[in-house]
Amino acid sequence: MPTLFHFPLNAASRLVRLALAEKGIEAELKVEKTWERRTEFLTINPAGEVPVLVEDGGAAIADAQVICEFLQETRADPDMLGPTAIDRAETRRLMVWFLQKFAREVTDNLVGEKLLKRYLRLGTPRTDAIRAGGQNIHYHLDYIAFLTDRRNWLAGDKLSFADLAAAAHLSCVDYLGDVPWEKHPGAKDWYARVKSRPSFRPLLQESLAGTPPPKHYADLDF
Repeated sequence: MPTLFHFPLNAASRLVRLALAEKGIEAELKVEKTWERRTEFLTINPAGEVPVLVEDGGAAIADAQVICEFLQETRADPDMLGPTAIDRAETRRLMVWFLQKFAREVTDNLVGEKLLKRYLRLGTPRTDAIRAGGQNIHYHLDYIAFLTDRRNWLAGDKLSFADLAAAAHLSCVDYLGDVPWEKHPGAKDWYARVKSRPSFRPLLQESLAGTPPPKHYADLDF
């Protein structure tokens, strides 16, 4: 059984957990507190970041997008990238959008400042960053609605890694109750479909000690 080093409210880790579940792959989950800079973990991934997937033979694959590509190459069913080169390019483009752009403009400003900074005792949250995250999320939710108004899922007709990447980030922000779903019904309808999948249930059942999520967080009919 492979092992996944992760952190519960790390969106990239959540993407890999969703990808593993969608592909029916069981993995042992190990929470890695990257700020402790464990020598054993740094030996596995010198970058010191999660997620890292360690295969049965000991091979370590780091970075969420790299892991997803690896899973698609080694466990082809179901296809999570797309049937054509154009489809796969669009899936990868949207993965980068959410893993980098959304992370930088929204997740880091909200989850990073409001929760992780306090959890790691890194000082007082920056109000300007929180304000920016709260403003930026509207643009991204509008974009999700724009895409799903023209496609069945974000990248095309079928669920893909793009949907999982977007949902992973939104689930972390939603843990704080900071997603203005009432103003974005199109994005809400899409998220409800992803959230209702069996792969999502383990994420919705988790909570950080002392910081419970809002009531709607685990509600499939939110």
